[in-house]
Amino acid sequence: MEKAFLSLLVLVRVLGSFGQQGSGLAGKQLVFPQASNSAHVVLKAAPKWPLTSFTLCLAHFTDLNHPHTFFSYATRGSFNEIILLKEKNNVYGFAVGNEAVTFTDPEKKSLGRETLCATWDSATGLAELWVNSKRMPRKGLRKGYSISGEPSIVLGQEQDMMGGGFDINDCFVGELQDVRMWDRVLSSEELELAFLNQDIPGDYVFDWKTVDYEIKGYVIVNPVAY
Repeated sequence: MEKAFLSLLVLVRVLGSFGQQGSGLAGKQLVFPQASNSAHVVLKAAPKWPLTSFTLCLAHFTDLNHPHTFFSYATRGSFNEIILLKEKNNVYGFAVGNEAVTFTDPEKKSLGRETLCATWDSATGLAELWVNSKRMPRKGLRKGYSISGEPSIVLGQEQDMMGGGFDINDCFVGELQDVRMWDRVLSSEELELAFLNQDIPGDYVFDWKTVDYEIKGYVIVNPVAY
């Protein structure tokens, strides 16, 4: 009996190490219930060609007021190819090609639910951050750069190596949903639609409604709650 129990315990641990896999998260959110250096979600997607521009949008709900990472896109050439994070209540960090800029929202007074969209264009080097449909002042970032190589895309942790190297001090705790990425800079009109979570045809690197994903550690897939 004891041997059977131990065998079952080993099997559960082995199966758990593979993570929960799925396809499409329409009407769902990811809940990261507690701080850890392991809990994350892998998005299985890749652009069809080197990225010279993109738009990344997501919605989150958290009461954290210290650094936490929403999105990390790593390649063999750079573990910090794309990072979107929040440093504190009204300060956001956006990295491309291992270089980063910060955006400050002077009107942000409280914690709570937010929708963010970040854009970058290699030709001009302009980086933008939109917070709840409001654009922050533009910054210059990595003009002339391109992002190539097979990516590792992670939600909820910052990668210091491909698919790992996580630090509990950078982890996200809260609710994350509607993460979408396009391989171009959306127009202002399209961004307004994105903030309403409307479909914008074509040019997706990945879409929340159809993306393949794998959950690692303590992350729960839950129906969207407002």
